[in-house]
Amino acid sequence: MPFIIPANSAVSGGFNVANSVNCGDTSTRWTGSNKVTSTNQKKGSWNIWLKRTVLGAQGLFKVYDSGNTGTEFGFDSSDQFFMKEFESGSDVFNLKTNAKYRDPSAWMHILLAIDTTQGTEANRIRLYINGVEPSLATSTRPSVNTNLVRFFANGADNSNQQHEMGNNYDGATGHYLLTQILYVDGTQLANTDVGEFDEDSNIWKPINISGTTLGNNGYYLSMEDSSNFGVATGKSFTAHGFAATDSRTDTCTNNFATINPLIVMNTDTVYSEGNLVMTPGGNTGNWQIGFSSIAVSAGKWYVETKMIGGNYVNGISETTSNQLSASGPEHFIGGFTKEIGYYSQSGNKFVENSQSSYGASYTNGDIMGMALDLDSGTRTITFYKNGASQGAITLPSSMETMTFGMSVNQGSSSAQFNFGSPPYAISSGNADGNGYGNFEYAVPSGYFSLNTKNLAEYG
Repeated sequence: MPFIIPANSAVSGGFNVANSVNCGDTSTRWTGSNKVTSTNQKKGSWNIWLKRTVLGAQGLFKVYDSGNTGTEFGFDSSDQFFMKEFESGSDVFNLKTNAKYRDPSAWMHILLAIDTTQGTEANRIRLYINGVEPSLATSTRPSVNTNLVRFFANGADNSNQQHEMGNNYDGATGHYLLTQILYVDGTQLANTDVGEFDEDSNIWKPINISGTTLGNNGYYLSMEDSSNFGVATGKSFTAHGFAATDSRTDTCTNNFATINPLIVMNTDTVYSEGNLVMTPGGNTGNWQIGFSSIAVSAGKWYVETKMIGGNYVNGISETTSNQLSASGPEHFIGGFTKEIGYYSQSGNKFVENSQSSYGASYTNGDIMGMALDLDSGTRTITFYKNGASQGAITLPSSMETMTFGMSVNQGSSSAQFNFGSPPYAISSGNADGNGYGNFEYAVPSGYFSLNTKNLAEYG
């Protein structure tokens, strides 16, 4: 099973990024304000941290002028990152990576640094991903002293030449968590101006960039104001299609678990809201399942899920269970060895496909908790219904490395996961003992939300 603990996960100490924003599930995007005269149309930089939530062709940034003139950044259908500016159909610059970025559980950093006055062609545009310059499949750079009149558009230029983020050149939406968006007008930044390698882990991590000199048209969006995601230092933006619930604490300094879209039990299943909502499709008689992107073999962990219609089984699965190789349409957590499930309609538990009575039934609107104890002498999973414990279940000795999951059995339903950065509104608000996460009900004492900072301490 391809469970991933990302390379770009949290490291101890240093600068912390508080928030990101979920972009892409409701045609969400940003459009920039009117520009003034550029500081310099030969020099500038663009910086972003992102977590991909959908693979394949995804737009990220554009400056639109006409059908064959503009600027565009994004991922192509092979998941290679590209950035280009084109004038009357001809490339002014065009860089595309050899690498394919296909990890939807990892945060990645991108810096584009431009100075067309440089005599060395390779230095006129420098692309950094996670702190290093990647090898390139396409490497077209501008001639010396070229004015990049689309990317560094002046106020006197066509009013359509505004920076837009969250979509591509033809308007299609990109799907990401985004934060730390910085545009510098007039300075070619170095990678060390926006990040650093951790001295212990050598993981690339952000630094405080809020005081960066922006230039006449520059901007910095931290994504910390959930009432207006267009708030910026420097040039402001208009945010379109966002809700307050699109604000997330899943960031490049504390990476939270999501549903893992790389584990596809049924190709009709739809994942949305930054891979925290799972909606079945196709044949509604089949069980459709989502598993957490982070698996654990030690520690005490707490997760909540929310029911929207349908029939459900909440539970845990060992990463070596037969779930992925099982034949037939009936897949639910607890129906195989090395699994435990709690069924919504009967309240029964399934321990390695052995059914017995357990707790209360649950239904639409209920919030279910799962508290997994892998540290005590007797390892247990305890389920909660709206904050009320249903009792501890002892794990079989064969279950060693666990992932959280939910099975859904009805096409009109959806399953919503909260690993601490919820996709739905929380009316109360409860963090774990380390101050991480946002849950509807109190986190049991000694248990923690599933994120990389907690994993570094307890996992």
